[in-house]
Amino acid sequence: MSTIDQLINGKNILITGGTGSFGRCFVKTVLATFSPARLIVYSRDELKQYEMQQEYSSDCMRYFIGDVRDSNRLIQAMNGVDVVIHAAAMKQVPAAEYNPTECIKTNISGAENVIRASIKNNVKKIIALSTDKAANPVNLYGATKLCSDKLFVAANNIVGRKNSRFSVVRYGNVVASRGSVIPLYKKLISEKAKSLPVTHEEMTRFLITLQQGVDFVLKSLLRMQGGEIFVPKIPSVKITDLARAMSPECELEYIGIRPGEKLHEVMCPRDDSHLTLDFEDHYVIQPAIQFNKVIDFSKNAIREKGKKVKLGFDYNSGENEQKLVNPETILALIQATGKEI
Repeated sequence: MSTIDQLINGKNILITGGTGSFGRCFVKTVLATFSPARLIVYSRDELKQYEMQQEYSSDCMRYFIGDVRDSNRLIQAMNGVDVVIHAAAMKQVPAAEYNPTECIKTNISGAENVIRASIKNNVKKIIALSTDKAANPVNLYGATKLCSDKLFVAANNIVGRKNSRFSVVRYGNVVASRGSVIPLYKKLISEKAKSLPVTHEEMTRFLITLQQGVDFVLKSLLRMQGGEIFVPKIPSVKITDLARAMSPECELEYIGIRPGEKLHEVMCPRDDSHLTLDFEDHYVIQPAIQFNKVIDFSKNAIREKGKKVKLGFDYNSGENEQKLVNPETILALIQATGKEI
């Protein structure tokens, strides 16, 4: 049974979209905790890479300019790589709705390129980051991420005799990530706004901090056997409670549900309940089809045991048992993220 030290120390790690919020926190965590041979940041923004190099310039760091749409560049970047974390994506729902072809090129074609490059270079472990919006999607972003999830799960059936194994990590809104509602509220509060926009009084969202996301991905690298979708058990919050916790004196301005938005997010859909396993701190959605090797996913690679959920079960932010309602608890979660990147 491997340990996380054995998976990372002395190994070559590549993260796509490495200059994003998750990538920066992932790099910070790996450099502080492990000793990789190479830690490769693969992204297309030279300015963000330049800025990141000023902060993270360890001898093991490598910065590759490249786009996941570029298959040849990915193949070159993954030469000798042991572990790939695929975090690159177009993530903004309105931008995806307005630029659907570009979203498809990055999130679907890009996923396929990552898979092909990984297999060609015999990368051992590959984890793709997903989103709650990929479960029963109602917007293009979610639909493309569902396609990406399916591609990564199915990749385990096309590896042949190679040792590459692919899995997916799916989680909810990252607290205070760029483009999310918390930075927007902070900006409005700093500008002395009298009201905060809220789409609907009943809207809820799953919340996870960047550090929790990184830690869960690292743990999933240990747990994975290939084909699983890992879903952490995390709290959810009512957006009205979030807004009131951040600024009790501000009025709430209800602006209506925007195109492509749900009232509540789902991470384990009801239609997948026959494939869903309940572990102590996470769920696993098993692959619907296994060709190369039949795996008992009820016991993972580090011998944790899960059990089947009841038929019809779903894991959604509206009915989640872990609800954040206390303002102090909500604020503590937001403040904890300030130290992560």
